[in-house]
Amino acid sequence: MEAGQPKLKKLAKRGKNSYICQINNLDDGCLMLIFSFLCPIPDRYNTALVCRRWRFLACHPRLWLRVDRSVNDLSEPGVYPNIETAVAAARPGDTVLIAAGGIHRTSNIQIKKPICLIGAGELPDDTTLICSRGSESALEFLATCKLANLTVRAELGCCLLHRGGRLTIDGCILQCESNPLDHLSHAIVTTASPPDEVPAAPLKKNGDCVTVMRTRIEGGAKAVLTSGTLSLQQVRVIYTRTSLYFWFSVEHT
Repeated sequence: MEAGQPKLKKLAKRGKNSYICQINNLDDGCLMLIFSFLCPIPDRYNTALVCRRWRFLACHPRLWLRVDRSVNDLSEPGVYPNIETAVAAARPGDTVLIAAGGIHRTSNIQIKKPICLIGAGELPDDTTLICSRGSESALEFLATCKLANLTVRAELGCCLLHRGGRLTIDGCILQCESNPLDHLSHAIVTTASPPDEVPAAPLKKNGDCVTVMRTRIEGGAKAVLTSGTLSLQQVRVIYTRTSLYFWFSVEHT
């Protein structure tokens, strides 16, 4: 039995190497198509660590756009110095990867196409978007979008303004800074019109709604100001002034 173990290990190793050789025999177009079905974070991001070829394909502009303030050569395709230019260049269905480190200034950026904004850091704190005082919001959503692995901070006003479409916020931190006008600050404001009739299902699949998952909300008068459909799953809310803490998972229509 023990004499056969090295042979089994050798066969297993040969089978693994054979699998790697087979997938590497695919042309770049086929591999890129496979990568396009992977979740951007962490699966597609991790494929870039395999080898140089996979890094080139996984980071190709066809799969996602990148926002990196440290890039000096702006002629590099798919790389933009700020979020506003990346959103303007994005096509429906694109993913925008925002580089970790530093602060990204955002002010009333309207997003009218279905895209995904993702922070490139290991944690949401690694990628911070700040909405300066005097702006209504950092980001304004008018289409179906997803926000993930980001920290969004508002000095006054709201972090995110939802006007239409299905907005998903996953694994983020939303912060409203403490100030004398706290009653005007909200992490999320949705002005989307509520449906005329309450659907049988909890959420209307094709309607306007906001879904918040695994997210921490700090400060502001209210965590969410909404008149439409809202779903909260594993959301933690902290009111800094009164030191109140809530953890809840609810659904509101």
